[in-house]
Amino acid sequence: MPFIIDASSATPPFEQLRQQVIEQVRSGELAPGARLSPVRALAEQLGLAANTVARAYRELEADGVIETRGRAGSFIAAHGDATQQQAQLAAIAFAERMQHLGVARDDALALARAALDR
Repeated sequence: MPFIIDASSATPPFEQLRQQVIEQVRSGELAPGARLSPVRALAEQLGLAANTVARAYRELEADGVIETRGRAGSFIAAHGDATQQQAQLAAIAFAERMQHLGVARDDALALARAALDR
């Protein structure tokens, strides 16, 4: 998820970052459940103050684009209608559990397919 900040732009850096996250969510490049870089790490990477990235994250959270899970970090929020949101949350929970268990991606997908075919 590369972000580029144009220092010569009239658009403030926090807004440039906010807009790029939204665009990547819309394009599918950032999928629901994707973990965003920690504020300080992203600030350092982009050459910004941590408060600038934190402001972008706060505004994205207020808009429902991301959710913050305390020390676990910030993640792209589920979006769409209520049924779609619940399905996305279930898929995220499944993926996180499979990763925690050390199940390979292809094996996890096979398990999901088998469960759906029941």
